[in-house]
Amino acid sequence: MLKAIKIVLVGTSHPGNIGGVARAMKNMGLAELCLVAPRAQFPHPEAVLRSVGATDILDNVQIYASLEAAVADCTLVAGSSARSRHLPWPLLNPRELAGRLEEELVHSEHRIALVFGREDRGLSNEELHLCHLHVHIPCNPDFSSLNLAAAVQVLSYELRMAVLASQENSSPAEELPFGTEWDVPFASGEALEHYFEHLEKTLIEIDFHDPNKPRQLMSRLRRLYMRARPDTMEVNMLRGILTATQKAAKKSSESQ
Repeated sequence: MLKAIKIVLVGTSHPGNIGGVARAMKNMGLAELCLVAPRAQFPHPEAVLRSVGATDILDNVQIYASLEAAVADCTLVAGSSARSRHLPWPLLNPRELAGRLEEELVHSEHRIALVFGREDRGLSNEELHLCHLHVHIPCNPDFSSLNLAAAVQVLSYELRMAVLASQENSSPAEELPFGTEWDVPFASGEALEHYFEHLEKTLIEIDFHDPNKPRQLMSRLRRLYMRARPDTMEVNMLRGILTATQKAAKKSSESQ
């Protein structure tokens, strides 16, 4: 079940932290590690040293230029965030996140990414907008700085415990998303990004959205659709509506 999860590290500064993350992952039974634009050269001997034997994970690391590319195949993305946001977003603690992901893990077609940001400043707002959910580790407010590997350890531990509990107490009804067998897969990150591009272009064409005065319109629409978790057929229908809207707007403009 845990094979459906990949850990994604964005802009990591210290190679040793990558090794520490690999060790934490192997402790909890996770195997897939992705790096997005690491700031130091990778592979790196410090990463191997800190991995304490989890070199198989380091040997299979995938490196991407952007977070969007790293999560393109994922149907659910959760980003670790310590920041308080001007625009509220679904926010969970690690145990709540594990509970949400438990039902996802029984379906082999689901791909889940847990995303962790830079050691010094975390994930940007744009990167957090690629996430369906945001997870916050409730540390001591007087000393809230948490090492990257420790953060990965906390989340992966909660996931492992949820999976073990599910295996002990599973029943067919509990293994179904939304209480019933879904008929088509959830949309991937890549499909959603294409939809958001299409949506913004259409809203500009019909003069509903002014990119020079965005007023968080696209951020709020992104939050709406990410919260809704549309499936592939629903995204195709939504894009069909956008295409029809564009045609109608063009026809109306030509007739004037």
